[in-house]
Parts: sequence; structure tokens; C-alpha cells
Amino acid sequence: MRRYSSDPPDGGYGWVVVTSAFFIMGLTAAVFKNFGLFFLEIQNHYNVLTSTTSWLTSTTIAVFHLGAPLASTLSMQLSQRTVIIVGGLLAASGMIIASLGLSLPWMYLSVGVLQGLGISFSWLPANSMVSHYFRRWRPIAYAIASSGECVFAIGFSPFFQWLIDSYSWQGSLLIIGGLQLNLCVCGALMKPLPSAQPSIQEKPVLDTKEESRTSKKATFQYSLIQKPELLLYIVFAILAAAGFFIPPLFLVPYANSLGMEQYWAASILSVLALADLLGRLACGWLANLRLVRNLQLLTMVVTMLGVVLLLLPIAQSYWSIIAFSSLYGFLFGCVVAIHVTSIVDIVGLEGFDSALGLFMLFRSSGGFVGPPAAGWLVDWTHDFSASFYLSGLCLILSGVFVVLVDRLVEKKKLKLPDSCAETTDHPVLKTDGVDV
Repeated sequence: MRRYSSDPPDGGYGWVVVTSAFFIMGLTAAVFKNFGLFFLEIQNHYNVLTSTTSWLTSTTIAVFHLGAPLASTLSMQLSQRTVIIVGGLLAASGMIIASLGLSLPWMYLSVGVLQGLGISFSWLPANSMVSHYFRRWRPIAYAIASSGECVFAIGFSPFFQWLIDSYSWQGSLLIIGGLQLNLCVCGALMKPLPSAQPSIQEKPVLDTKEESRTSKKATFQYSLIQKPELLLYIVFAILAAAGFFIPPLFLVPYANSLGMEQYWAASILSVLALADLLGRLACGWLANLRLVRNLQLLTMVVTMLGVVLLLLPIAQSYWSIIAFSSLYGFLFGCVVAIHVTSIVDIVGLEGFDSALGLFMLFRSSGGFVGPPAAGWLVDWTHDFSASFYLSGLCLILSGVFVVLVDRLVEKKKLKLPDSCAETTDHPVLKTDGVDV
């Protein structure tokens, strides 16, 4: 098993890795975000109920999250480069098979399973590579990489609609599958960091230690779930995910319920995506200033996000909804920019891959429960405002758990020498060439 260098380059080829991750986010998450454009086309083609068609996206979400531990394990056993290339082949195969227009079960297999696994195998290792290549500039590097999702989402919406109008939904999926083959190119650019080699004098002493460390790192560290700070952070992730997926689903219906025309209501999502992009870049830059700890900054932005959603129902006109949606999008981008890199502050760089896999695995439950619960509240109250109240409360409550995590992490730092914990604020201790 290859060990990463204990001194991330913080630049150089790392910016090629960031650029590659930028395109990976666009060719995975942004494609999935715009898949709703095919919803009615697929539903009409198979002549099925809306709930039956919706299982396509639900399956993709499930497989994406459930595949995270497998993606982490394979990345440690093989390399991030290999896993991303495999992910690109899976994602492209899923779209190409779906374009054949076979039976609906084949759609579940292609779009749900293959596309979901492809996204998971590409998205997670790309995040891992950015984190391994950067220490000082990690927040801004991740913010730039993740912004690919927003940039591509803005462009893909009209592009996909044009493809559907010109080549039908089946021809469009075939072209998108071809585009996703570029994930393999992005993966090929993910050059692993050089191994940390012990000196000749150190070799006799370090052989046993190196073998022990290597064997530990080559295995997915499920035991990390026993760390109370990571467990609390996963609770934050579940609550936050429950709130994250609600507003994009109900903003347009809420605007329509106020008598707004479809075109103007749809434009809210474009404004949301642009504000999301600005939030990711701004918060990544702010996190790099290190005026406050990452977990403190995360607490502030997720709490403000919750407050904005609680207040959103007072907006009754187009421009007031645009104002609140812009605030929501900006703060959402801020949360996304730092909530993954904050895992390094909790478990260190050595445990990041396994912790991210566990984080994604358990976070899926919040994404599954949130939207249906909000839909049930809307049906019960006959008011779309209820969905935003639920989302806001989930996000504010999630901020409480980030506060608890921050206190536990700081308490542990006080018990250890400053150099014993790898954080974004302190240098890494070099012990046998391994980050600790």
C-alpha cells in the first residue's frame, strides 16, 4: 500500500488535481442535479406513475451514498486514480444503456445503480485527492473544486433542454454518456503523491512500524465510528442533509402557489445556483484566513442558513423570494465549502478517507427522510411554508452538534502536544513518514 508524503505540496501539481476535481464535480453532481429535465420524458415514454418514475432518482441517491465506503476502501487498496477511472466507465455505461430505452427495470439498473456507483466512485476519491494535496490552502482548494458542480449546473440546464429538443431524451442520454467518459481523463490526471521513503539509517528500526501502519491504512477504518466527535458530526450530517434537499424541491411550487408564472418561478433555481457558487468561493477564501476555526465557521453559516429558511415564507413577491433564495444559496455554498474538509480537523488526514465514507453512508438517511417528511407536512397543512420551517429547524439543530464536536476536538488538543494532531491550522508531525 502506497503511503502519502507527510508534507502536502500545497500547490504545484495540486492545482491540476483541483482542476480535475472541478470537472469531476461537474460531470457527476451537476448531471444528476439536472436529470429532472428528463423526468416527464421518461414518464411519458413508459406510461407510468410519477412515484414509479421518481424511484430512478431515489435509487441513484441511495447507491451514491451507500457506495461511499466501498469507494473509500478501493481507493486505499488501489488508488484514487484507478477508482475514478472505473467510476467514469460505470457512469458512462449507465447513461449509454439508459439511452437504449429498454424496460423500466433496466432504467433502474442503468441510471440508478451504474450511474449512482459511477458518481460515488468519482466524487469521493476526487475529494480525497484534493485533501491529500493541500494543507494550508485546503479550504480554498476544496471550494474551487466543489464549485464545478455549480458552474456546470448553470450551463447544463439549457444545454440538456436543447439536447432533448434536438435529439430526443434517448439521444441526449447517449451524448451525456459520451461526455462522462471524460471522467476517465480526469482520473488519469490524479497523480498519486510520492511515497514517503525512510532513510537507510532508519530502515532497520522502521520496518515493523511501517508494515503495521500500512496494514492499518490499507483497511477501511470502521472503528472511527466509535470516536464521539465523529459520531456527533455524523448526526450533524444527517440533520443537515434532511434540511438540504427540501428547499430546491419546494421553492418553485411555492412560487407557483403565489401565482407566479412558470418562467419566473424556474429562474429562481438559476439564481440559487449562482449564489451557491459565490458562497463556496467566498467561504473557502474566508476559511483560509483562519480568523476562526473551521468548525466555528461551519456553526455560524449553518445556523444562519436555518434562520433564513425559517424567514423565507414571509416573502410573497418575486423579488423578495429572489432575495431570500440568494441568501439561502450563498449560505448553502458556504456550508458545502467547509463541511467535508472539516472532517480532517476531527480524525486527521490518515483517517479522512474512511471517515468520509462513513459520513456519506449515514448522511443518506437524512436525504431520504427530509423530502418525504416535508411533503407530508405540506399535504397536511396545505401550505408550502411548512416545508421551509422543517428545513430551517433541522439545520439550526444540526449546528448544535457542530458546537459539541468543536468542543470535543479542542479539549483533545489541550491534552496532546500541539504537533500531535494534523489540522488545517498547525504543521503536520512527521513520524516514520506518516501524517498523524
